[in-house]
Amino acid sequence: MALPLRCRRLPLLPFLLLAAGGLRAAEQSGGGGGSSSAMEELATEKEAEESHRQDSVSLLTFILLLTLTILTIWLFKHRRVRFLHETGLAMIYGLIVGVILRYGTPSTSGHDKPFSCSQEDRPFTTLLVNVSGKFFEYTLKGEISPGKIHNVEQNDMLRKVTFDPEVFFNILLPPIIFHAGYSLKKRHFFRNLGSILAYAFLGTAVSCFIIGNLMYGVVKLMKLVGQLSGKFYYTDCLLFGAIISATDPVTVLAIFNELHADVDLYALLFGESVLNDAVAIVLSSSIVAYQPTGENTHAFDAAAFFKSVGVFLGIFSGSFMMGAVTGVVTALVTKFTKLHCFPLLETALFFLMSWSTFLLAEACGFTGVVAVLFCGITQAHYTYNNLSVESRSRTKQLFEVLHFLAENFIFSYMGLALFTFQKHIFSPVFIIGAFVAIFLGRAAHIYPLSCLLNLGRRHKISWNFQHMMMFSGLRGAMAFALAIRDTATYSHQMMFSTTLLIVFFTVWIVGGGTTPMLSWLNIRVGVDPDQDPPPTNDSFQVLQGDGLDSERKNRTKQESAWLFRLWYSFDHNYLKPILTHSGPPLTTTLPSWCGLIARCLTSPQVYDNQEQLREEDSDFILNDGDLTVTYGDTTITANGSSGPHTATTSLDGRRTKTSSEEALECDLGAADHEVTSRGTRLVFPLEDNA
Repeated sequence: MALPLRCRRLPLLPFLLLAAGGLRAAEQSGGGGGSSSAMEELATEKEAEESHRQDSVSLLTFILLLTLTILTIWLFKHRRVRFLHETGLAMIYGLIVGVILRYGTPSTSGHDKPFSCSQEDRPFTTLLVNVSGKFFEYTLKGEISPGKIHNVEQNDMLRKVTFDPEVFFNILLPPIIFHAGYSLKKRHFFRNLGSILAYAFLGTAVSCFIIGNLMYGVVKLMKLVGQLSGKFYYTDCLLFGAIISATDPVTVLAIFNELHADVDLYALLFGESVLNDAVAIVLSSSIVAYQPTGENTHAFDAAAFFKSVGVFLGIFSGSFMMGAVTGVVTALVTKFTKLHCFPLLETALFFLMSWSTFLLAEACGFTGVVAVLFCGITQAHYTYNNLSVESRSRTKQLFEVLHFLAENFIFSYMGLALFTFQKHIFSPVFIIGAFVAIFLGRAAHIYPLSCLLNLGRRHKISWNFQHMMMFSGLRGAMAFALAIRDTATYSHQMMFSTTLLIVFFTVWIVGGGTTPMLSWLNIRVGVDPDQDPPPTNDSFQVLQGDGLDSERKNRTKQESAWLFRLWYSFDHNYLKPILTHSGPPLTTTLPSWCGLIARCLTSPQVYDNQEQLREEDSDFILNDGDLTVTYGDTTITANGSSGPHTATTSLDGRRTKTSSEEALECDLGAADHEVTSRGTRLVFPLEDNA
């Protein structure tokens, strides 16, 4: 019996499969009376109760997975096991649970039947079915290919543990990305800013196009040998290149952090991965926006290409501005209100403003990943200074916990998805080609760029660093989230299945080989991240204070990239005093005719802050007459006078070397040339990284 349909016209989405409830209601519609209606209501209530129970079981499954992962992580750390990271462990547990759910639970619904809606030329997101005067609403689940119409998932439990991809983007990704920006170590990041930007922007674009073009050749080969059963366009290959170019070396970075590997190598990898995710997602959006005119919508079109470039620049810059503005607004609110008197409210506002940045950017057509990343960096640079001591600790710990749980949840779900996802398409040729393309794309990303960067760097990126960066190109949460977001077509389903295998391989094999690779490449470990390497013969030191902390704080600007040095003065003199309780008073930096505005915008705490210049990214300011430079046997003052240098004793009681002792150490190549300033210590290295 044909059923009358009422179709609500909503945005276009693929084919609809009617759920069991409507057909059951249709079969029972021949009976009449109040008893039949009561039975239907009772059955509906039981189904709702069963659905609620299954929802609880599915969430409990993931919570138990995370609990088991945490306990095993503790055991691994206790036993100092480094061959498997926590993310790889979460994936293994996810695989085990996926096998159990797939093969250990019975099918619970076997009465789904296809229903024809041939009068319509497009599908709908919501369908209203009129069954004997009663309307039933059904929502879209996704497209089913004709060949798999009878293989629809019949296990309700497997359906429950299959999450909507938007859950990953709107709930799980924001804390991961925000934590990366909020916990950024500015000193090492800005010291290598030029190189990080080159790797993240230019390198990711190079990798994307190399992988995309190589995979297009693989697709042509598959079509030639008859292993391609669906449509796979050049733009699909470029999209796969953008997706798989998103590196996530979380395993490698965790091992680096545990072993205290070289801080510059850590900064390069961490900085690249943070910005690389943002670039990859904007690249993928630009490729999707590529729409050539004419009959062949997948051919190259110059106008469409430049339009995509414009989309890339527009989305990235707009997302960047939105994230930065949200951070600035939060900083102003926390500065000019008394929220610091209520740490709970202060922490809650900080949390909501940070998370809303992601959703606001997505709602405005920008990219939430970029927005929330730069919001985190802005919050750490400005808002953090305005928070109370309790709120500072709370926000750091809150986002650290959310980041840990969300990341491990995603990796656990990856293991489950290998068995619960119903649209897998595994092609051996495509998978092998993808691994080869990724290797070549990463090599073209790292080695040529490193050679070019070394032309402008005093501290070169050594070959062992380059090999380690090449080896550390793991794929992880971002690649998975980008791939699972759209699995409607044949090509996207194949890309998702291949991405899943690539993530498994890189996390398990590459992540497990990090420690042996560090040893094989002779990369130093056990390095204090706050300790600088000893100065070379081309460096000199200025002594200020009586501790290493003063040395560390006062090197950042000199070591940083030129791009940061251009920004530093403006930020330190104007933005910091306006947005925070730190920095010099605006009354001393703004012109005299701006005195009223300066007094209004300057916080009273600035005048009371006696250590305002001792910031992590600032220099200690000395008078010219206070500086003397000691090099070898000669002491040179700032006004040009010089004299012999004899042995002295520093403020901490340590004896400095005589000229003869220094000459001996110079011969051995171990002399440290110092600049003394009235018993103070500072470090100003001559070498400057790009």
